[in-house]
Amino acid sequence: MSRLLPKSALVPAIVWACAWIGLVLTGCATSQQKRIDALTIDSYSVNSLRSQETSTLNEQLFSAAQMNVDPGDYLLGTGDLLQITVFECEELNAKARISSRGHVTLPLLGQVELKGLSAREAEVLIENLYDARYLKNPHVSVFVEEHFSQRITLMGQFKNPGTYDYFSKMRLIDVMALGGGINDKAGRIAQIRRMGASAGEPSVLLVDIDKMLREGRSESNLEINAGDVVFVPEAGMFFVDGAVRKPGGYHITRQTSLSEAVSLAGGLAPYASGEKAILVRHLGEGERQVLELDMEDIEVQRTPVNDRDVILIKTNTASRLLYGSGLNIGFPGVFSFGYRDPVQ
Repeated sequence: MSRLLPKSALVPAIVWACAWIGLVLTGCATSQQKRIDALTIDSYSVNSLRSQETSTLNEQLFSAAQMNVDPGDYLLGTGDLLQITVFECEELNAKARISSRGHVTLPLLGQVELKGLSAREAEVLIENLYDARYLKNPHVSVFVEEHFSQRITLMGQFKNPGTYDYFSKMRLIDVMALGGGINDKAGRIAQIRRMGASAGEPSVLLVDIDKMLREGRSESNLEINAGDVVFVPEAGMFFVDGAVRKPGGYHITRQTSLSEAVSLAGGLAPYASGEKAILVRHLGEGERQVLELDMEDIEVQRTPVNDRDVILIKTNTASRLLYGSGLNIGFPGVFSFGYRDPVQ
């Protein structure tokens, strides 16, 4: 036979329970408001990019790069001193320096433009010129005695940014490997700035590094010219807080929607209000915009995340109260109810 609490004991218990629930709910609301008020970039750590992902990309980069340069592939440039040997006729041998206009002067041939050619291409050109008028099937050697190399510049989020000698024809993967690969802060778009772009040609080319390496897009592995600047900018960051499993900061390595941002943060926590969120968007000069979002709206889910965005997933108060409540057991026969805010 069950025993009922006397009315004198029941009323205080109900009053105590209501007061406890009220305090918890007030604490939940205050906590959430404090989170909204404190949404600033400085309150988050910015080292959330998975270094393993960058390491994997760099491994793919180095495995695809051609780092061993054949001397025959050296590109000839202004100021280079060449020893040119014609094996069939010693009188045609010459030592010549490439002029500012890109020419050398050779016996019988006069001025021959060699700037921008590889040493091997120069050999073929000179052989063809002598074969056309003076010698039958000649063999020519071009040896670079002094190489005043042309240069390329790597800027931004490379492990070893700087200016490098450009000895031979290289492609984007090769020069990125030359700079030691990208670091953990790097975005996934490389900019190639052409210093000597011809009329009608773009002066800046954009390459998706992820697609080039992960999907094997060989057409994205562009040839780099002497004088080019390759720039890899720092990835932007967004921040996710509130009722998610892994709150924190995340680098924007590609275009990311709001729904993808929540997924990167581990998805919704059990106490989340799935349809309610707050977006804090920084407008510059210390100003920000706070937007209430309906995450069940497809268009909202597809909204791209901007640099420095903060996404706060709201909690369902009842679920949060239930999820944080628990039974604490002490000595035999002694127990009590407790509450631990799961968002703290």
